[in-house]
Amino acid sequence: MPFLNRPRADLADCPPPERRRSRIVAIAAAGALVLTGVIAAGPAQASHPEVSLPNSNFEIEPDANLKLDDAAPSIDWASVAETRKADAASGTGDDSFGQGSKEDTPVPSVVSGSIPPNKSDLKNFGTYFEDKATGDDFLHMFWHRVQDPTGTTNMDFEFNQSRTLSSNGVTPVRSTGDLLIQYDLANGGTVPELFLSRWVTTGAGSLCEAANATPCWGDRVNLSAAGIATGSINLTAIPNGESDGLGPISARTFGEASVNFTQLTGGGCTPFGSAYLKSRSSDSFTAAMKDFIAPAAIDLNTCATVIIRKQTNPDEAANTSLFDFSKSFATQPASVDTFSLADDGVKSYTGTVPFGAGYTVSENLLTMPTGYEFDNVNCSASTGVTPVINGETVTFAIDASSDVLDCTYTNAAKGTIIVEKETSDGFGTFAFTSATLPDTAFDLTTTAPGAAGKDSESFSDLTPGTYDVAETVPANWNLTSATCDDGSDPASIDLSAGETVTCKFVNARERGAILITKTAKHADDPDNEIPHAGVTFTVTGNGIPAGTTAVTDANGQACVGGLLVSDLPGIGAYTVTETVPAGYHVISTNPQTAWVSESEADCDPITPGASLAFENMPLTNLTVSVDSQIVGGTSSTIDCVPGLPDPDFTTPASGDGSLTLSDLEPQLVVCSILIDP
Repeated sequence: MPFLNRPRADLADCPPPERRRSRIVAIAAAGALVLTGVIAAGPAQASHPEVSLPNSNFEIEPDANLKLDDAAPSIDWASVAETRKADAASGTGDDSFGQGSKEDTPVPSVVSGSIPPNKSDLKNFGTYFEDKATGDDFLHMFWHRVQDPTGTTNMDFEFNQSRTLSSNGVTPVRSTGDLLIQYDLANGGTVPELFLSRWVTTGAGSLCEAANATPCWGDRVNLSAAGIATGSINLTAIPNGESDGLGPISARTFGEASVNFTQLTGGGCTPFGSAYLKSRSSDSFTAAMKDFIAPAAIDLNTCATVIIRKQTNPDEAANTSLFDFSKSFATQPASVDTFSLADDGVKSYTGTVPFGAGYTVSENLLTMPTGYEFDNVNCSASTGVTPVINGETVTFAIDASSDVLDCTYTNAAKGTIIVEKETSDGFGTFAFTSATLPDTAFDLTTTAPGAAGKDSESFSDLTPGTYDVAETVPANWNLTSATCDDGSDPASIDLSAGETVTCKFVNARERGAILITKTAKHADDPDNEIPHAGVTFTVTGNGIPAGTTAVTDANGQACVGGLLVSDLPGIGAYTVTETVPAGYHVISTNPQTAWVSESEADCDPITPGASLAFENMPLTNLTVSVDSQIVGGTSSTIDCVPGLPDPDFTTPASGDGSLTLSDLEPQLVVCSILIDP
């Protein structure tokens, strides 16, 4: 329930459309009244007696009453939900001031005792704030007393900023700028005059209306003469059915008044915590105070609240980055229109934002700290305000002191993607492409195997989102792994705010194998050839370990795997050399060269240039012998064709001997033996 205007039980049966929500405007704590002279015509108002203030819909009749006399948009006490407070019952328990307490007494003395009717024994008071959608706003007040006293009528409405009770335990502590609206009606008069004073705590006594020193109530200003206040008193009795629950009201025991608070305050914002009504015994400001109605706790503030919060995603540990903002609304007291917030920072204009529309708050994107970008603004914590959010700008209107614009601006830390290139052997230049990174094509060049020779490219200041990167694998290389350290696939990198993701691509040079097939001629085989097992071959070239050998298996084959493909720069052909076993001659080329292409390490399948065939021929030893039966009796000469040996073999003096021809490949050998007697 806003401010002073709270529903009463006796108004519960009234139709809701006839109950306006309302609140009371706070008076500025210091400064002169804002009096603008003649009040210009404003929005359409109710058709009611001229004693009402221009532009107000509230009926202030020359003969004050509480009923609604005119059609909408007119309003009166019976059709609104004002704040109403009743006095303690008349008699010995009635609240009153004693011991000569006067208006300027900082802590008036509170006593209990009967107030004589001729001293304005009070019964009720009420206040209502007419909040106009356009134009000026108005504060309305009424008082109600036991009976018409003799003499002058003086009623004072006091509004205090503090809710802290003074030492008397009843009235609040007074603060600079507290408000005293005085309703004075001369004896026999029918038109009251309204005055205003503010509580002054420092300065010379010349600032006071009556006292010789501060604190005091300041010089009175005649609101009626200024044209911003009006009032009336009931000249005739008000029957019970028209008293809005106050009971029968006799003549001159009910008074009402209106004040143009917009003209009075100039749009200032000062919170008040309580209000109460009191009476004086005469029209003298220094006269002793008599009866009063104890203060009612209220929330008086014509200004609303704007709260701007800052968050970063993720939370910044040091909270050193500053984000700049600007606003387009004034505050009371005045404030600069720019401010800065770090992560977790809050800028609060609590109860200092006047009513108005077209207000804005914006974050300055041009001065965004490095590494951040605007993410969103969330105003769901606001109450009574319906903001319009357009990017980084929030536009809103304030029309009630209970309004709270509460917006959280979130800025996301930009992310970083690092693309790393390693080779597990060798080095080279590798091309990359991306449809989402700032560089859609780039190269990385390694200089040596492993991390020591890696190359990388960093992409910073990236908006959180999904990115991709792919390698165009060059010929004769294999991409052995492509991983990102956050678990993302390089084809769909999920980059969070403030995150650094490293994606590493590892390549190895293509490898292949050499298949060696070894056969041997064999006369006893139907095919005249057999697989030759157990034959050793040595592979050399291209930096492979010295002495890399392979031995043929039972099928006459040996597979040498893990060899870099020959098409790689600086690799080329391999040399395969057979270690010829005893009893054989190689009838094929030895050594042979192989050109290795990509293939499986087990030679299944194998490329043609890496398949080598070696064939061996078995050898025969031939011996021709002569034995002279008589030692030295004969001498023989042996001559074999082809001409081995050369010259021919002749037996020694003993006449005995032999000619041995070794490692003969298959051929026709003809030997002539000449025996010489």
